[in-house]
Amino acid sequence: MAVDLHTHSTFSDGSDQPAVLVRKAADLGLAAVALTDHDTVEGLPEAEEAAHDAGIELVRGTELSCEWPPGTMHLVVLFLEGQSGPLQDRLDELRHGRRIRNTEIVERLRGLGIDITLEEVLEEAGAGSVGRPHFAAVMVAKGSVPDIQTAFDEYLGSGKPAYVGRLRLEPRDAMGLARASGAVPVLAHPHTLGHNTRAEYSRTLGWLANLGLIGVESFYTEYDLERQEDFAAMAESFGLLPSGGSDYHGSYKDGIELGSGRGSLLVPDEVLDRLRSARSLL
Repeated sequence: MAVDLHTHSTFSDGSDQPAVLVRKAADLGLAAVALTDHDTVEGLPEAEEAAHDAGIELVRGTELSCEWPPGTMHLVVLFLEGQSGPLQDRLDELRHGRRIRNTEIVERLRGLGIDITLEEVLEEAGAGSVGRPHFAAVMVAKGSVPDIQTAFDEYLGSGKPAYVGRLRLEPRDAMGLARASGAVPVLAHPHTLGHNTRAEYSRTLGWLANLGLIGVESFYTEYDLERQEDFAAMAESFGLLPSGGSDYHGSYKDGIELGSGRGSLLVPDEVLDRLRSARSLL
């Protein structure tokens, strides 16, 4: 059976409520689904209740952004139990950094002639953490751009005029906090690290393994079979485990489906079994 270990709900930058996302996963026949909203665990209680009712395993998680000047480094943290702990408590600080950034993004967009208010973005986000897709959705609804991708390409993407960085953890701190909380840190979508050669990937994976990394997201929506096998082999060469997920955001990432990505993704349940076994050794 297949699993999906990287998804987002309305509690960060996805369009589906946690319960809706979990029921979709069950209807698709997935054996397990991980909810990994950015910098928050607030959607997990709702997801757990839905998972119990639907008869599917929920893997509790979150996604962290790390300081990484060459590119983008995200960690998916799996098996994060409880609402309190070393990492869970640090998430409050990260969400405060998001709130400061959101105000700055609104100011930049308005300076660029975009009619938008923070109140509109907060309403779009609902109960969850505000992310750039929420800004993009408001811009689309008000006719400022034709679609979400254009909002990122012209305004909100890295290096674009309304892009604002935010508070991020150092990789060493993120890894330590995850493990201190009894959770498994996994390098998400490694292609965003900004590397171009196998030697660069090898240096970074070796360094991260020494810091406490457990897994590498080798099965991912954007990867063909050859790339999946390549990342899995690199992971194994450093004693790291392959992981995988769709990075599902609902309508905020058009064309990416839960469990199957763009149609060909399949993350076998043995991936989850191996990660669970690694957790027992922490």
